[in-house]
Amino acid sequence: MNQPDRYSRFIIPDGVRKVDYKKDEKIADAGTFTIMNEDHTLGNMVRMQLHEDRNVIFAGYRIPHPLESKMQIMIQTNGEKAPTLAMEHALDDLRSEMTSVLSAFDNEASRMRDSDYMHF
Repeated sequence: MNQPDRYSRFIIPDGVRKVDYKKDEKIADAGTFTIMNEDHTLGNMVRMQLHEDRNVIFAGYRIPHPLESKMQIMIQTNGEKAPTLAMEHALDDLRSEMTSVLSAFDNEASRMRDSDYMHF
């Protein structure tokens, strides 16, 4: 069967970087991030967060082949901000949002656990 070993989805081989960046040679202020062992969940979240940045002209992602554990995120900016800086800001914003969601979830779970609503 052509399916790769399951562990290869989680373990990055020696000598392979988790994230790699390549500046686009044909389009100004554009580049592609290649991220190993990630899927549509992260790709869509990062793409949507990049769209919130007023300096980002284009943001998209793709999974080049379903049997390869690699995702590519393409970014083009208007020149006021480099694509690498746009990605850094998007990831910082996502981290803040996910921390807020986790905190709200923990608070609600504690409230439910302490209330009369749930008894185990």
